[in-house]
Amino acid sequence: MTVMATPPQRSNPTARTHEVTNQPPPLVGHDVADDPVLLEGIRREGAEWYEADLHRVGRLAGSEEVRLQAEQANRCEPVLHTHDRYGNRIDEVEFHPAYHQLLDVAVREGLAAAPWADPRPGAHVARAAGFMVWTTPEAGHGCPISMTYAVVPALRATPELAAVYEPLLTSRSYDPGLRAPASKRGLLAGMGMTEKQGGTDVRSNTTTATEHADGTWRLRGHKWFTSAPMNDLFLVLAQTPGGLSCFLVPRVLPDGSRNTFRIQRLKDKLGNRSNASSEPEFDDTVAWLVGAEGQGVRTIIDMVTMTRLDCVLGSASGTRAALAEAAHHVRHRSVFGRKLIDQPLMRNVIADLGVESEAASTLALRVAGAVDRAERGDTHERAFLRLATAVAKYWVCKRQPAAVVEALECLGGNGYDEASGLPRLYRDAPLNGIWEGSGNVQALDVLRALRREPESLDAFAAEIDAASGADARLDTAWRALRDELVPTPDIELRARRLVEHMALVLQGSLLVRHAPAAVADAFCASRLTPERGLAFGTMPGGLDLAPILDRLPGRIG
Repeated sequence: MTVMATPPQRSNPTARTHEVTNQPPPLVGHDVADDPVLLEGIRREGAEWYEADLHRVGRLAGSEEVRLQAEQANRCEPVLHTHDRYGNRIDEVEFHPAYHQLLDVAVREGLAAAPWADPRPGAHVARAAGFMVWTTPEAGHGCPISMTYAVVPALRATPELAAVYEPLLTSRSYDPGLRAPASKRGLLAGMGMTEKQGGTDVRSNTTTATEHADGTWRLRGHKWFTSAPMNDLFLVLAQTPGGLSCFLVPRVLPDGSRNTFRIQRLKDKLGNRSNASSEPEFDDTVAWLVGAEGQGVRTIIDMVTMTRLDCVLGSASGTRAALAEAAHHVRHRSVFGRKLIDQPLMRNVIADLGVESEAASTLALRVAGAVDRAERGDTHERAFLRLATAVAKYWVCKRQPAAVVEALECLGGNGYDEASGLPRLYRDAPLNGIWEGSGNVQALDVLRALRREPESLDAFAAEIDAASGADARLDTAWRALRDELVPTPDIELRARRLVEHMALVLQGSLLVRHAPAAVADAFCASRLTPERGLAFGTMPGGLDLAPILDRLPGRIG
């Protein structure tokens, strides 16, 4: 006989096992440009006329639709197709439609090369602010945008080439696909500098160029890290009898035939995964000389200067994006019976991140303003730009990873979850410090400028002197820095320390003159004194943090 066991007593089967509470809502439906630091910056640097457009871009950047596009573009990574179904070599990269949608907005909003065709003062500042806002949700597509912006001044070294291509590069039409450049509504550009045996040491490049009777050149060689291989045009360095030279290489020739641009593989990168980076091989590849033969570095350095500016803008944007997520979280999350934003230690951390972000954005927009005024003939601003770009590139990019990981920690375990968006920001964070010259390259470039171009130090000093007497801590730091600037046998060994101090004193000068008193006070107390802490959240007591916290981004509504 089978004995039935007595069934266990069950609780109400409709009872919920848990209820989701104390979780911040998604940071969507907000205006990314609703940030006093950005808005004050564009007014100060001469682009106040752009404010309404910046808010329009900011509302789109903060939308749920664009957040989804950013996730899709990074989860569905680019795919290389070397051949078509019939075995023909095509060397094309397929992207998720979201990537194209992001690029379309960027080009349409004038964030690529449009400022070079815009006569309004402040055009480059407007573009810089727009770039910072639009790349907040997704940074990878900013790479082809940056290179297209940067290629124009270098291409002008050969006016006949600039006359053909500049109108299409400055276009606000995104026209993807490989076709003859003249048949398209707009073009994107890239660059191919480094090779596997040399990296930063481009003078050791082995790619060669041979001149032909028709005025073109033929390239043969292999590049190690060429991003955005589906762009239309590339500036490439190659060796000629006269030395290292710069060349324009189109993916498609004027007659519509494919130029030889064999993509050997796509890089499997830590971050920046929405954007394809490749190793192209040149074999009898048609090219046109840009600038003088043997002057390749001098020609392409104009492009490098502009892409370094975008590294600063991108790192300031990435720092600000992480801060916005952290600030949004602590405004909504309660722990131990109080909102995180109301707890003293968290206030110190978030305020410290806010000071870091404001210093980065203020410096980035100041450099963009110098670009704008230098392009309009201001020699003082051009001299300032020579040092300020390298100093800002070194420090702002160096600080981004530390700031992002601290912001991630503010979310606790939630920040370590891909759904929060912080892991992607963290993977992207080191890129700008590496691209266009790592920290050592920037530090050595500063030493080179100090040695060869003393007028750049004069302009740099004048910028800091503008705040003389406003803060004793800044004055003391500036006196100490002047002593460090004296050449000594070990100056190369201590170059990073020197450039770090230059960046902090420059940021301090800008904040003392332009930021609210509480922000400037917190910066000088936490960055310019011997007692400064090493981690975020170590600002000394006695500071007024409320005005700093009131300026944080990441507010909905």
